[in-house]
Amino acid sequence: MSRVTSGRLTLSWVGRDEALRNTADGGYEWVSRQDPRVTEVRLLQETGKAGDVTGTAADNLLIHGDSYDALHALVRNPEYGDHYRGKVKLVYIDPPFNTGQAFQHYDDALEHSVWLTMMRDRLLLIRDLLAPGGSVWVHLDDAEMAYCRVLMDEVFGRGNFVGTVVWQKIHARNNSAQHLSSVHDYLLVYARSKSDLVFNKIDRTELSDQEFWNPDNDPRGPWRRSDLTASHAYEDGRYEVVGPHGDVFSPRGNRWWSCSRETFDALREDNRLWWGKTGRTFPFRKRFQSELGGLVPTTFWTHDEVGDNRQAKAEVTKLFDRSRIFSTPKPEALLKRVIQIATDPGDVVVDVFAGSGTTAAVAHKMERRWVAAEILEETAETFTRPRLEKVVAGDDPGGITKTVGWEGGGGFRSLKASPSAFEIADGRVFLADWVKGEDFAAVVAAQLGFMMYDSADGGPFCGTKGRARLAVVDGVVDEVVARGVLGHLDEGERAVIVGRGVTPEAESLVAELSRGSKVLKAPRDLVRRGKAVR
Repeated sequence: MSRVTSGRLTLSWVGRDEALRNTADGGYEWVSRQDPRVTEVRLLQETGKAGDVTGTAADNLLIHGDSYDALHALVRNPEYGDHYRGKVKLVYIDPPFNTGQAFQHYDDALEHSVWLTMMRDRLLLIRDLLAPGGSVWVHLDDAEMAYCRVLMDEVFGRGNFVGTVVWQKIHARNNSAQHLSSVHDYLLVYARSKSDLVFNKIDRTELSDQEFWNPDNDPRGPWRRSDLTASHAYEDGRYEVVGPHGDVFSPRGNRWWSCSRETFDALREDNRLWWGKTGRTFPFRKRFQSELGGLVPTTFWTHDEVGDNRQAKAEVTKLFDRSRIFSTPKPEALLKRVIQIATDPGDVVVDVFAGSGTTAAVAHKMERRWVAAEILEETAETFTRPRLEKVVAGDDPGGITKTVGWEGGGGFRSLKASPSAFEIADGRVFLADWVKGEDFAAVVAAQLGFMMYDSADGGPFCGTKGRARLAVVDGVVDEVVARGVLGHLDEGERAVIVGRGVTPEAESLVAELSRGSKVLKAPRDLVRRGKAVR
């Protein structure tokens, strides 16, 4: 007797129901998923700029900070969410592979369950960033690829799996390998909504065009042969045709013509059939090179198509002196292929494990908008930022520069994710010492989902969300303060007043005078009641 069960396939691991937060030594610690240092929205504070920028969230952005904090801010902070949430066409990430090795520029030896939690939390935010026709490409090796595939099935839905690309990263055998010489990486590709996903074709190559010829001197140019039969049953696919010399042909065995007789006759009339040099062979369709355009991408990318590890290191070495070598760069041709397939000029590309900055550099040269995040300050200052400055200035002659005709231009802003606004001692939550003045207002606005603005008339408000206005008081909200804030409301508006302290009289007054308005105390109500006012 069969039994019907409910539920879905999920991946289980130690700590699955917990969250991670960064520690001072660059590692992670397990905390509750409700920990305010995890749920908070970090501020992104400008630290510099290069080239032409607008000073808004629409600029190219280089963020120094943890990938989770960067993604969380892009999704949840209205200043950035309006530009990026549900609007990103491509996310490419090359996260730590968890191979047990310690690279020079980041710790790649994350414990297995830590790695899965780290990836899960970031993939959930990436899903929120993606446009309906967007895709995410996760670059991995054998260490975690299989587990990540199951994890991504859970996050994005198994039906949104697009494919696995195998990249030949090394073209020389390692004869000292213990068992097998590994020469490839994987790129797991998922769509936000596979039904909305449309990929571009890739450029034709000299190798792909070798099959074209023009033995009959057709004025439409070179062409290649294409089979006119199909293996699946086709209602109009059973008929006989007569060749130029009276020979009769029809598909044999379990084959059918792939087109109707009417279509076949139209192809014959337009000289799109090839009967062989003698005119007596089985017919093929002529596919003209000029009409085919690009190529549908395959799932196996060789080193001669998109480069390999050796080429990638050579590209970075040319940009910097040999004393500064990044351990795990990717070749620009590889990222060009990904970006060409998944985006069009003007689309947004995101990479929150920026490393040496290859993704952002290639996206910039290909006239895409980009956001890149790198957690290690040394890496960002030594490789990522200087490389992107060279791209903007037109001082980067390597990689795909000549291929795409890049000569410089554009710009980007450098941002830094703020430290946590909250501290916890003896189970109680406090505001960090740096949270004061304008920073206090910005922290409050970010947690409550208000768009910050400068008050031109000197009024009490600093943020807006629909018909709600935000007033932040770096002190105690009493009756006098509350009455003054409410006096600046227009008809139909409501106020959210936040202070470090709140008197009961102020709460009563606001409830009495302005229906729907609130008085909140920081940090208590930012942590406990923040979601209620979003």
